[in-house]
Amino acid sequence: MAFPERFSNLPDYAFPRLRALLSDIEPGLAPGESPMILTIGEPRHPMPGFVAQVMADSLPELAKYPPNEGAPELLSAIGGWLDRRYGLDVSPDRLMVLNGTREGLFNAALALCPETKAGQQPIVLVPNPFYQVYAVAAAAVQAQALFVPATPATGNLPDYAGLDPALLDRVALAYLCSPANPQGAVADREYLETLVTLAERHDFLILADECYSEIWRDAPPPGALQVATAMGLPDRVVMFNSLSKRSNLPGLRSGFAAGGRAQIAQMRRLRNYAGAPLPLPVQRVSAAAWSDEDHVAASLALYQRKYHIADEILGDIPGYLPPEGGFFLWLPVADGEQAARTLWAQAGIQVLPGAYLSRDVDGINPGAGFIRVALVADADQTRAALTRLRAVLYDETGD
Repeated sequence: MAFPERFSNLPDYAFPRLRALLSDIEPGLAPGESPMILTIGEPRHPMPGFVAQVMADSLPELAKYPPNEGAPELLSAIGGWLDRRYGLDVSPDRLMVLNGTREGLFNAALALCPETKAGQQPIVLVPNPFYQVYAVAAAAVQAQALFVPATPATGNLPDYAGLDPALLDRVALAYLCSPANPQGAVADREYLETLVTLAERHDFLILADECYSEIWRDAPPPGALQVATAMGLPDRVVMFNSLSKRSNLPGLRSGFAAGGRAQIAQMRRLRNYAGAPLPLPVQRVSAAAWSDEDHVAASLALYQRKYHIADEILGDIPGYLPPEGGFFLWLPVADGEQAARTLWAQAGIQVLPGAYLSRDVDGINPGAGFIRVALVADADQTRAALTRLRAVLYDETGD
């Protein structure tokens, strides 16, 4: 049996790779210590208190087929949040609900990437390192994924504006994550204005992954659709967000896409054939979550406390960059895989090698000299874990 070649060069996914990397190591723990798993971006803050009751009240609706694009009440709640958060007036026909942002970020490429651009194979711009669905989406539409470094030298955001104009003429889609996973960099208004201008000049679409938008250090990050709308170019952006990080509901698998009418219509059309709608009880909980800000503010305060803990423990390490948003630390090390093995062997701490979130380009992997650490545990556990991490990786080895 033959299999498609378009997925043949995908590396093993990050977490199976990590399990294989650590499979021959017993965690090194002092008496009374427990393993600390700081790999996956799974929020552990409390869920909103209303979730169980709303879910229970709506259970009879499991007997109904839900609307593919989202129940009117949910679309209204999302629109209300976009108005409060960004000052955007987004009508329901410019919205659709998703089974989390990963589904949308993948299916947007299927729905919106043309077969050719400027008479050639289209290019999909991908920051490097990146959330891995961007690359598999490009492969699925048989576009050329162009991995653009997002390193300390570029402010940990991709310098799309620095690309050859001839390449930019072939670009169909450009992925952007802000706050960035894994580096925690935030695209400011100037960066977004430059990118939207570039998209208009070279006729491409920005797919803005903003699922960490409500976790920030000093100020709420601007949104790509917000900036594009202010420029009179809202059709240049489709933005994605979810309740996983904002509301500590990763298992709900509830997100949305917002953009221009034509773009969302194309995505809705594909979803009618191939998408799985969210069960109505999930949609009812989602509507309640998008309508409430108290639980978001409480969770944000916990993350901001952990930022300060990380700064206190690691702030004097050369190359340490305090995250501007999101809940990951992107820590410099000599070798990410070796650092991960050392931490597990000597301290019982699991982190993710940065190379597992990046691709080699011209023999260079921009994540190889980093590890990603998820600040998802509570403040006391975070302090304990980062203290152990520093002792093993920096105070003893000098990485």
